[in-house]
Amino acid sequence: MKSEDSYYLAALARCRGLGSRNIQKLLEKFPSAASIWQAPLEALCLEGGLSSHRVQNLAVFRKENPALPEQLAEQCQRLGINLCSIIQSEYPNILKEIFDPPVVLYYRGLWQPAAERVAMVGARRFTPYGEGIALEFGRQLAAAGLTVVSGAARGIDTASHKGALKAGRTVAVLGCGVDVAYPAENKRLLREIPERGGVVLSEYGPGTNPLPIFFPARNRIISGLSKGTLVVEAARHSGSLITAELSLSEGRDVFAIPGSIYSTTSQGCNHLIQQGAKLVQEPADILVEYGIAAPPKQKIRRQFTPEERQIWQVLSFEHPLTIDEIFDSLPNGEMSNLAFLLLQMELKGFVIENELHAYRRAERE
Repeated sequence: MKSEDSYYLAALARCRGLGSRNIQKLLEKFPSAASIWQAPLEALCLEGGLSSHRVQNLAVFRKENPALPEQLAEQCQRLGINLCSIIQSEYPNILKEIFDPPVVLYYRGLWQPAAERVAMVGARRFTPYGEGIALEFGRQLAAAGLTVVSGAARGIDTASHKGALKAGRTVAVLGCGVDVAYPAENKRLLREIPERGGVVLSEYGPGTNPLPIFFPARNRIISGLSKGTLVVEAARHSGSLITAELSLSEGRDVFAIPGSIYSTTSQGCNHLIQQGAKLVQEPADILVEYGIAAPPKQKIRRQFTPEERQIWQVLSFEHPLTIDEIFDSLPNGEMSNLAFLLLQMELKGFVIENELHAYRRAERE
Protein backbone atom coordinates (compact mmCIF):
# COMPACT_ATOMS: atom_id res chain seq x y z
CA MET A 1 0.00 0.00 0.00
CA LYS A 2 1.09 3.55 -0.64
CA SER A 3 2.50 5.45 2.32
CA GLU A 4 -0.11 8.20 1.90
CA ASP A 5 -2.75 5.54 2.63
CA SER A 6 -1.48 5.69 6.20
CA TYR A 7 -3.06 9.12 6.60
CA TYR A 8 -6.45 7.65 5.71
CA LEU A 9 -5.77 5.06 8.39
CA ALA A 10 -4.86 7.84 10.82
CA ALA A 11 -8.13 9.60 9.97
CA LEU A 12 -10.09 6.41 10.67
CA ALA A 13 -8.29 6.05 14.00
CA ARG A 14 -9.59 9.49 15.01
CA CYS A 15 -13.21 8.30 14.74
CA ARG A 16 -14.43 7.76 18.27
CA GLY A 17 -15.82 4.30 18.95
CA LEU A 18 -14.37 2.66 15.85
CA GLY A 19 -11.30 1.21 17.54
CA SER A 20 -8.13 -0.34 16.20
CA ARG A 21 -9.46 -3.92 16.19
CA ASN A 22 -12.42 -2.95 14.01
CA ILE A 23 -10.14 -1.00 11.69
CA GLN A 24 -7.89 -4.03 11.29
CA LYS A 25 -10.91 -6.19 10.44
CA LEU A 26 -11.92 -3.65 7.81
CA LEU A 27 -8.42 -3.78 6.32
CA GLU A 28 -8.93 -7.50 5.76
CA LYS A 29 -12.07 -6.80 3.72
CA PHE A 30 -11.11 -3.66 1.79
CA PRO A 31 -8.07 -3.09 -0.48
CA SER A 32 -6.88 0.07 1.28
CA ALA A 33 -7.58 2.51 4.10
CA ALA A 34 -8.63 5.06 1.48
CA SER A 35 -11.28 2.66 0.18
CA ILE A 36 -12.61 2.22 3.73
CA TRP A 37 -12.80 6.00 4.16
CA GLN A 38 -14.68 6.33 0.88
CA ALA A 39 -16.85 3.19 1.11
CA PRO A 40 -20.66 3.38 1.00
CA LEU A 41 -22.36 2.80 4.32
CA GLU A 42 -23.99 -0.43 3.13
CA ALA A 43 -20.60 -1.89 2.20
CA LEU A 44 -19.17 -1.03 5.62
CA CYS A 45 -22.10 -2.85 7.18
CA LEU A 46 -22.36 -5.87 4.89
CA GLU A 47 -18.75 -6.44 3.82
CA GLY A 48 -16.95 -4.83 6.73
CA GLY A 49 -19.12 -6.33 9.44
CA LEU A 50 -19.50 -3.07 11.35
CA SER A 51 -22.53 -2.59 13.59
CA SER A 52 -25.08 -0.03 12.43
CA HIS A 53 -24.14 2.18 15.38
CA ARG A 54 -20.46 2.27 14.38
CA VAL A 55 -21.35 2.83 10.73
CA GLN A 56 -23.48 5.82 11.65
CA ASN A 57 -20.68 7.23 13.84
CA LEU A 58 -18.21 6.89 10.96
CA ALA A 59 -20.69 8.44 8.51
CA VAL A 60 -21.12 11.52 10.72
CA PHE A 61 -17.37 11.72 11.33
CA ARG A 62 -16.56 11.60 7.60
CA LYS A 63 -19.18 14.23 6.84
CA GLU A 64 -17.75 16.57 9.50
CA ASN A 65 -14.11 15.93 8.47
CA PRO A 66 -14.13 15.26 4.71
CA ALA A 67 -10.53 16.39 4.14
CA LEU A 68 -9.04 14.98 7.37
CA PRO A 69 -6.49 12.62 5.71
CA GLU A 70 -5.05 15.48 3.63
CA GLN A 71 -5.11 17.81 6.64
CA LEU A 72 -3.22 15.29 8.78
CA ALA A 73 -0.59 14.86 6.06
CA GLU A 74 -0.12 18.64 5.79
CA GLN A 75 -0.03 19.10 9.55
CA CYS A 76 2.57 16.38 10.07
CA GLN A 77 4.77 17.74 7.29
CA ARG A 78 4.54 21.27 8.69
CA LEU A 79 5.40 20.17 12.23
CA GLY A 80 8.14 17.71 11.25
CA ILE A 81 6.18 14.71 12.51
CA ASN A 82 6.43 11.29 10.87
CA LEU A 83 3.72 8.64 10.68
CA CYS A 84 4.11 4.87 10.84
CA SER A 85 1.05 2.69 10.36
CA ILE A 86 0.34 -0.97 10.89
CA ILE A 87 0.13 -1.47 7.10
CA GLN A 88 3.78 -0.44 6.64
CA SER A 89 6.84 -2.66 6.88
CA GLU A 90 8.41 -0.16 9.30
CA TYR A 91 5.83 -0.99 11.96
CA PRO A 92 7.51 -3.01 14.76
CA ASN A 93 6.61 -6.70 14.58
CA ILE A 94 6.82 -7.00 18.37
CA LEU A 95 4.05 -4.41 18.73
CA LYS A 96 1.81 -6.20 16.22
CA GLU A 97 1.79 -9.18 18.58
CA ILE A 98 -0.18 -7.48 21.37
CA PHE A 99 -3.94 -7.81 21.76
CA ASP A 100 -4.81 -4.27 20.66
CA PRO A 101 -1.92 -2.69 18.71
CA PRO A 102 -2.33 0.95 17.69
CA VAL A 103 -3.00 1.26 13.96
CA VAL A 104 -0.85 4.39 13.68
CA LEU A 105 2.12 5.87 15.50
CA TYR A 106 3.11 9.51 15.16
CA TYR A 107 6.76 10.10 15.95
CA ARG A 108 9.70 12.48 15.98
CA GLY A 109 13.25 11.18 15.79
CA LEU A 110 15.15 8.23 14.35
CA TRP A 111 12.80 5.26 13.97
CA GLN A 112 14.45 1.85 14.43
CA PRO A 113 11.66 -0.75 14.33
CA ALA A 114 13.95 -3.75 14.84
CA ALA A 115 15.78 -2.34 17.88
CA GLU A 116 15.87 -4.44 21.05
CA ARG A 117 13.96 -2.54 23.71
CA VAL A 118 13.31 -2.81 27.44
CA ALA A 119 10.75 -0.71 29.31
CA MET A 120 11.47 1.10 32.56
CA VAL A 121 8.56 2.44 34.59
CA GLY A 122 7.90 3.58 38.12
CA ALA A 123 6.46 6.05 40.56
CA ARG A 124 5.92 9.71 39.81
CA ARG A 125 6.61 10.47 43.47
CA PHE A 126 10.00 8.83 43.54
CA THR A 127 12.55 8.50 46.32
CA PRO A 128 16.26 9.30 45.96
CA TYR A 129 16.81 5.51 46.01
CA GLY A 130 14.52 4.97 43.04
CA GLU A 131 15.80 7.97 41.11
CA GLY A 132 19.41 6.81 41.46
CA ILE A 133 18.54 3.30 40.29
CA ALA A 134 16.58 4.62 37.29
CA LEU A 135 19.49 6.84 36.23
CA GLU A 136 22.05 4.06 36.63
CA PHE A 137 20.02 1.28 35.01
CA GLY A 138 18.91 3.56 32.17
CA ARG A 139 22.53 4.45 31.43
CA GLN A 140 23.94 0.93 31.64
CA LEU A 141 21.15 -0.76 29.68
CA ALA A 142 21.48 1.83 26.91
CA ALA A 143 25.28 1.48 26.95
CA ALA A 144 24.80 -2.27 26.37
CA GLY A 145 22.76 -1.58 23.23
CA LEU A 146 19.20 -1.84 24.53
CA THR A 147 16.78 0.99 23.80
CA VAL A 148 15.09 2.17 27.00
CA VAL A 149 11.34 2.76 26.66
CA SER A 150 9.35 4.82 29.14
CA GLY A 151 6.47 7.27 29.35
CA ALA A 152 8.18 10.63 29.99
CA ALA A 153 6.14 11.10 33.16
CA ARG A 154 7.51 12.82 36.24
CA GLY A 155 9.69 10.74 38.50
CA ILE A 156 11.13 7.36 37.51
CA ASP A 157 10.19 7.70 33.82
CA THR A 158 12.10 10.95 33.49
CA ALA A 159 15.15 9.58 35.33
CA SER A 160 15.14 6.49 33.09
CA HIS A 161 15.19 8.64 29.94
CA LYS A 162 17.93 10.88 31.31
CA GLY A 163 20.08 7.92 32.27
CA ALA A 164 19.66 6.30 28.85
CA LEU A 165 20.55 9.51 27.01
CA LYS A 166 23.95 9.47 28.65
CA ALA A 167 24.96 6.30 26.84
CA GLY A 168 22.51 5.40 24.09
CA ARG A 169 18.93 5.56 22.84
CA THR A 170 15.57 5.99 24.52
CA VAL A 171 11.94 6.04 23.38
CA ALA A 172 9.31 8.22 25.07
CA VAL A 173 5.70 7.08 24.59
CA LEU A 174 3.27 9.93 25.25
CA GLY A 175 -0.37 10.11 26.25
CA CYS A 176 -0.79 13.23 24.09
CA GLY A 177 0.39 14.53 20.72
CA VAL A 178 4.15 14.42 20.07
CA ASP A 179 4.08 18.20 19.63
CA VAL A 180 2.71 18.68 23.15
CA ALA A 181 5.18 18.86 26.04
CA TYR A 182 3.67 17.05 29.00
CA PRO A 183 4.62 17.45 31.74
CA ALA A 184 5.74 20.97 30.88
CA GLU A 185 9.03 20.64 32.77
CA ASN A 186 10.06 17.88 30.36
CA LYS A 187 9.94 20.15 27.33
CA ARG A 188 13.73 20.16 27.01
CA LEU A 189 13.96 16.39 27.56
CA LEU A 190 11.36 15.71 24.86
CA ARG A 191 13.36 17.89 22.50
CA GLU A 192 16.67 16.22 23.36
CA ILE A 193 15.46 12.64 22.85
CA PRO A 194 14.96 12.88 19.06
CA GLU A 195 17.96 15.19 18.70
CA ARG A 196 20.16 12.48 20.21
CA GLY A 197 18.99 9.52 18.17
CA GLY A 198 15.91 8.51 20.13
CA VAL A 199 12.19 8.70 19.43
CA VAL A 200 9.19 10.48 20.90
CA LEU A 201 6.01 8.73 19.78
CA SER A 202 2.27 8.57 20.37
CA GLU A 203 -0.84 7.03 18.85
CA TYR A 204 -2.56 10.41 19.32
CA GLY A 205 -2.48 13.00 16.58
CA PRO A 206 -0.72 16.38 16.62
CA GLY A 207 -2.22 18.87 19.04
CA THR A 208 -3.93 16.23 21.20
CA ASN A 209 -3.87 17.35 24.83
CA PRO A 210 -3.23 14.82 27.62
CA LEU A 211 -6.34 13.29 29.18
CA PRO A 212 -6.43 10.73 32.03
CA ILE A 213 -8.03 8.10 29.79
CA PHE A 214 -5.06 8.21 27.39
CA PHE A 215 -2.43 7.04 29.87
CA PRO A 216 -3.60 3.46 30.58
CA ALA A 217 -3.84 2.98 26.79
CA ARG A 218 -0.35 4.47 26.40
CA ASN A 219 0.99 1.82 28.80
CA ARG A 220 0.18 -1.03 26.39
CA ILE A 221 2.50 0.58 23.82
CA ILE A 222 5.32 0.92 26.35
CA SER A 223 5.13 -2.77 27.24
CA GLY A 224 4.23 -3.81 23.69
CA LEU A 225 7.38 -2.31 22.19
CA SER A 226 9.59 -4.03 24.77
CA LYS A 227 10.96 -7.51 25.38
CA GLY A 228 10.58 -6.92 29.10
CA THR A 229 9.49 -4.32 31.64
CA LEU A 230 11.51 -3.22 34.66
CA VAL A 231 9.52 -1.69 37.51
CA VAL A 232 11.83 0.50 39.59
CA GLU A 233 9.46 1.92 42.20
CA ALA A 234 5.69 1.52 42.45
CA ALA A 235 2.98 1.80 45.06
CA ARG A 236 0.68 -1.18 45.63
CA HIS A 237 -1.90 0.29 43.22
CA SER A 238 -0.25 2.24 40.43
CA GLY A 239 -0.10 2.67 36.69
CA SER A 240 3.32 1.02 36.66
CA LEU A 241 1.75 -2.23 37.78
CA ILE A 242 -0.74 -1.94 34.92
CA THR A 243 2.21 -1.82 32.53
CA ALA A 244 3.76 -4.85 34.24
CA GLU A 245 0.48 -6.77 34.02
CA LEU A 246 0.19 -5.91 30.31
CA SER A 247 3.71 -7.18 29.80
CA LEU A 248 2.87 -10.44 31.57
CA SER A 249 -0.34 -10.89 29.58
CA GLU A 250 1.65 -10.68 26.34
CA GLY A 251 4.21 -13.23 27.54
CA ARG A 252 6.95 -10.66 28.07
CA ASP A 253 9.46 -10.54 30.93
CA VAL A 254 8.81 -8.56 34.10
CA PHE A 255 11.67 -7.41 36.33
CA ALA A 256 11.40 -5.55 39.63
CA ILE A 257 13.76 -3.68 41.94
CA PRO A 258 13.28 -4.73 45.58
CA GLY A 259 12.84 -2.06 48.23
CA SER A 260 12.21 -1.51 51.91
CA ILE A 261 9.15 -3.25 53.33
CA TYR A 262 8.37 0.07 55.06
CA SER A 263 8.41 2.14 51.86
CA THR A 264 5.05 2.66 50.13
CA THR A 265 6.87 3.24 46.83
CA SER A 266 8.37 -0.26 47.04
CA GLN A 267 5.21 -2.18 47.94
CA GLY A 268 4.26 -2.68 44.30
CA CYS A 269 7.71 -3.98 43.35
CA ASN A 270 7.91 -6.30 46.33
CA HIS A 271 4.45 -7.65 45.45
CA LEU A 272 5.53 -8.29 41.84
CA ILE A 273 8.52 -10.27 43.11
CA GLN A 274 6.20 -12.33 45.33
CA GLN A 275 4.12 -13.05 42.23
CA GLY A 276 7.11 -14.28 40.23
CA ALA A 277 8.75 -11.20 38.70
CA LYS A 278 12.53 -11.51 38.51
CA LEU A 279 14.28 -9.71 41.34
CA VAL A 280 16.90 -7.41 39.85
CA GLN A 281 19.90 -6.01 41.71
CA GLU A 282 22.07 -4.79 38.85
CA PRO A 283 21.71 -4.17 35.10
CA ALA A 284 23.61 -7.38 34.34
CA ASP A 285 20.65 -9.34 35.76
CA ILE A 286 18.60 -8.08 32.79
CA LEU A 287 21.36 -8.26 30.20
CA VAL A 288 22.04 -11.93 30.92
CA GLU A 289 18.39 -12.74 30.16
CA TYR A 290 18.92 -11.51 26.60
CA GLY A 291 22.45 -12.81 26.08
CA ILE A 292 23.95 -9.32 26.05
CA ALA A 293 27.39 -8.69 27.48
CA ALA A 294 27.78 -5.70 29.77
CA PRO A 295 30.04 -3.05 28.20
CA PRO A 296 33.45 -2.57 29.84
CA LYS A 297 33.57 0.18 32.40
CA GLN A 298 35.35 3.28 31.20
CA LYS A 299 37.28 5.57 33.46
CA ILE A 300 35.56 8.95 33.54
CA ARG A 301 37.75 12.01 33.24
CA ARG A 302 36.24 15.28 34.36
CA GLN A 303 37.83 18.69 34.19
CA PHE A 304 36.54 20.89 36.98
CA THR A 305 37.18 24.50 37.81
CA PRO A 306 38.23 24.94 41.47
CA GLU A 307 34.69 26.05 42.41
CA GLU A 308 33.10 23.15 40.52
CA ARG A 309 35.37 20.71 42.33
CA GLN A 310 34.21 22.06 45.70
CA ILE A 311 30.60 21.51 44.69
CA TRP A 312 31.38 18.03 43.31
CA GLN A 313 32.95 16.94 46.58
CA VAL A 314 29.79 17.94 48.45
CA LEU A 315 27.44 16.04 46.11
CA SER A 316 26.77 12.31 45.92
CA PHE A 317 24.97 10.02 43.50
CA GLU A 318 22.64 8.52 46.10
CA HIS A 319 21.35 11.61 47.92
CA PRO A 320 20.36 14.75 45.97
CA LEU A 321 20.80 18.08 47.73
CA THR A 322 18.96 21.37 47.36
CA ILE A 323 20.89 24.58 46.66
CA ASP A 324 20.56 25.57 50.32
CA GLU A 325 21.90 22.20 51.46
CA ILE A 326 24.81 22.45 49.03
CA PHE A 327 25.59 25.98 50.21
CA ASP A 328 25.54 24.93 53.87
CA SER A 329 27.86 21.98 53.11
CA LEU A 330 30.54 23.98 51.30
CA PRO A 331 33.82 24.23 53.23
CA ASN A 332 33.91 28.02 53.40
CA GLY A 333 30.13 28.49 53.28
CA GLU A 334 30.43 31.13 50.55
CA MET A 335 29.69 30.91 46.82
CA SER A 336 27.53 33.74 45.55
CA ASN A 337 27.21 32.29 42.03
CA LEU A 338 26.23 28.77 43.17
CA ALA A 339 23.08 28.58 41.02
CA PHE A 340 25.02 29.58 37.90
CA LEU A 341 27.79 27.06 38.63
CA LEU A 342 25.26 24.26 39.08
CA LEU A 343 23.67 25.17 35.75
CA GLN A 344 27.10 25.04 34.07
CA MET A 345 27.82 21.68 35.66
CA GLU A 346 24.45 20.37 34.47
CA LEU A 347 25.17 21.50 30.91
CA LYS A 348 28.54 19.73 31.08
CA GLY A 349 26.80 16.54 32.21
CA PHE A 350 28.41 16.50 35.66
CA VAL A 351 25.21 16.86 37.72
CA ILE A 352 21.48 16.26 37.31
CA GLU A 353 18.70 18.41 38.70
CA ASN A 354 15.55 16.47 39.54
CA GLU A 355 11.91 17.58 39.61
CA LEU A 356 12.31 18.63 43.26
CA HIS A 357 15.12 21.03 42.24
CA ALA A 358 17.73 18.99 44.08
CA TYR A 359 21.11 18.07 42.58
CA ARG A 360 23.10 14.85 42.47
CA ARG A 361 26.13 13.55 40.63
CA ALA A 362 25.16 12.40 37.15
CA GLU A 363 27.01 9.09 37.45
CA ARG A 364 28.13 6.75 40.17
CA GLU A 365 31.85 6.72 40.78
